[in-house]
Amino acid sequence: MIGLGKALELAYTNDVLDANTALSLGLINGVFAPDRLMPAVVALARQLAQAPTRGLGLTKRAMNHALNVDLERALDYEAHLQEIAGRTADYREGVQAFLDKRTPNFSGK
Repeated sequence: MIGLGKALELAYTNDVLDANTALSLGLINGVFAPDRLMPAVVALARQLAQAPTRGLGLTKRAMNHALNVDLERALDYEAHLQEIAGRTADYREGVQAFLDKRTPNFSGK
């Protein structure tokens, strides 16, 4: 995530990173005061729960697969997953919600 050079520097120097440095390097996604952590976690959980969960799962598969193959294979696999996603109820709901100019109500199906 941070590149080989920076990763080697951190491994060799054993430097301790503060939260803001870790955030700027992309090692963490956010920094919160203790009293804001749980509200932020709950908000993210709600956002993800309202998303097309099958689509999120397929996206995770595509990204993990792309880490281990060349670009051509990654794109072929992504096309395969797009075909699967396009047959879901959530896909149809997303398209209909867009056309209706409303918030989608995804079911995970």
